[in-house]
Amino acid sequence: MPRYIALLRAINVGGRVVKMDRLRALFEELGLSQVKTFIASGNVLFTSSSKSGPALERKIERQLRAALGYEVATFVRTLAEVQQVAAYEPFSAAVTATAYHAIYVSFLREPPSAEARAAVAALCSPTDDFHVQGRELYWLSRVPFSESKVAGPLLERILGMPATSRSVTSVRKLAAKCADASR
Repeated sequence: MPRYIALLRAINVGGRVVKMDRLRALFEELGLSQVKTFIASGNVLFTSSSKSGPALERKIERQLRAALGYEVATFVRTLAEVQQVAAYEPFSAAVTATAYHAIYVSFLREPPSAEARAAVAALCSPTDDFHVQGRELYWLSRVPFSESKVAGPLLERILGMPATSRSVTSVRKLAAKCADASR
C-alpha cells in the first residue's frame, strides 16, 4: 500500500492543542494504517489503499472538522514527493552563501497560477526571497519569522489558496523519518 504524509495546518498553534495519540486515533478511525506522527505540529505518516491525494485530503479534513470542531486544512503528499521537496535546492549557492535565518516550505493543494507566482515574486526584498516549484513555495528569510513583513496569511491571500509551512530542516527530517519507516 502507498505511504503518505499528511501535513496539517493549525495543529498545536493558537491555543488549539491536539495530543498526538488522539490525532493518530482519528486517522486510524478512517481505516488508515501504520499511522505515526512526527513532531507535534501536524505531520502524520500513514498507509492507505487510496491512490488519490485529494480524496484523502477531503476525507481527513471532514474527520478532523467533526472531531475537533474547526477546519484543519490538510495537504497530502506521497513519500516520494516529500523526498523530492526535501532534496530540492530552490536557491542558488550564491544566495545561500550569504547569511540567512531560515528556509521555509509552504505546501499547497495545486501549483499557483502565473498571476499568483508574479505576485509572490513581487514580495522579494533584501530580507525575503521566494521560489515556486510545483505545489510548493520556498521562502528564504534573512530575518526571524517574527520580524519579517511576510507571513502565512499574506502568502495565502496572494496565492488565493490555503497553505501550511514547515522549515526546510523539518521537511528534511520528515523525509528521513519516512524513508526509515518504509524499510
